[in-house]
Amino acid sequence: MIVKKFQADTETEAILKAKEELGNGAVVLNVKTLKQRGIFRLFKKDVVEVTAALEEKDFINGINNKKPTFDNKKAANSGFNTGIGNMKSITESKPVINLVADEKIDVNGNAANIEKKLDSLHSLLENQITSSSAVHKKQDTYVQNTNLNDKDVTPGKQIVKERENANYKFLQLIYKKMIGNEVDTKYADEIISDIEASLKKESNIDSILAAVYQKIILKLGTPKTISLGDKPKVILFIGPTGVGKTTTIAKIASHFKLEKETKVAFITSDTYRIAAVDQLNTYASIIDCPVNVAYSADEIGECLDEFKDYELILVDTAGRSHKSEEQMEELDNLIEMIASRADEFDLEIYLTLSVTTKYKDLVNIADKYRHIENWALIFTKLDETCYLGNMLNMKLYTGAPLSYTTSGQNVPNDIEVINEQRLAKLLLGGNS
Repeated sequence: MIVKKFQADTETEAILKAKEELGNGAVVLNVKTLKQRGIFRLFKKDVVEVTAALEEKDFINGINNKKPTFDNKKAANSGFNTGIGNMKSITESKPVINLVADEKIDVNGNAANIEKKLDSLHSLLENQITSSSAVHKKQDTYVQNTNLNDKDVTPGKQIVKERENANYKFLQLIYKKMIGNEVDTKYADEIISDIEASLKKESNIDSILAAVYQKIILKLGTPKTISLGDKPKVILFIGPTGVGKTTTIAKIASHFKLEKETKVAFITSDTYRIAAVDQLNTYASIIDCPVNVAYSADEIGECLDEFKDYELILVDTAGRSHKSEEQMEELDNLIEMIASRADEFDLEIYLTLSVTTKYKDLVNIADKYRHIENWALIFTKLDETCYLGNMLNMKLYTGAPLSYTTSGQNVPNDIEVINEQRLAKLLLGGNS
């Protein structure tokens, strides 16, 4: 994994620098403003620093695509010799830099920032390693003595072996932390395998922890959020019963209505659940937004006509059982009706799931909605569990972007755009 920092006068310029050097696949991990210091600070502008990361294989491909061809004949005529004897003179005349190896992890610089983000996780892992080492001290001593008595094992090889064993202990503890937070073993194995393959022999807990942390952030990706455009935006909320779709809709509506002064309207097609319409009406009356009820896909078109002058139209659908083919067909008709008016309205779909649902059930639910294109994931009820692995599991299983999370019943509070850095830290056992 490649992690680099870029500075510029503005955030946009810094991101463009990152994209130019690392490519379009680069992911922004952090953005901060660096204040000028010293007696000349009044004459200097503050700068923005962007930390960006890129999967190592993508970086290598970029290097390979740009590398120049090497002509052996020209090299011979220029006096270069590929033999070992001339290596010293070559390196003295011009430093040789391995771009991939040198840019993997900045242990001394970047790890310090990572440690601040992970709070007490570093000391927690060290304590566990110390305890584990005390328990197995006699076994380790026996193994070391046996290896050193072996004629085929040199002291240098023994040091490398000890470092590799230390790497394994660190990775094993981090793996257990992820599994303890209900990250599926398949994805935990993938993350640890990727990190293990790229680690240097002399890696310590700082660099390993930083590498896993950054790998998880890359896998979580950039969250998708609702943004307004030139046309009215219709947001369709789908998902099983009881996950909190209506409350989530009310929170999003309150944010746009009260903070951004957006013209918001509601449509509900949830005529199955008792008092569902009354619940949405209550929220709508508080924030002064109109509500229409659609009993069929055809009536959705009439509702859209009435709200064509609104900027944001939030559609609350009935909770669908992923086992009911009939209910899923009704939802498909609803989506088809809205999509048919793409020249008038922009449509976005959000699949709302509870993080407390068992992973196998979440997989079954997602599979039933897989035929619907381009939905993003909203996770609710974060306040009802301490284990958030399902968020990473479903991101990797579906490939859909994460968006919002909710953690309570308070409207308009208890909702936020997913914080991938905080989630990565929690999955590794850190504090929020």
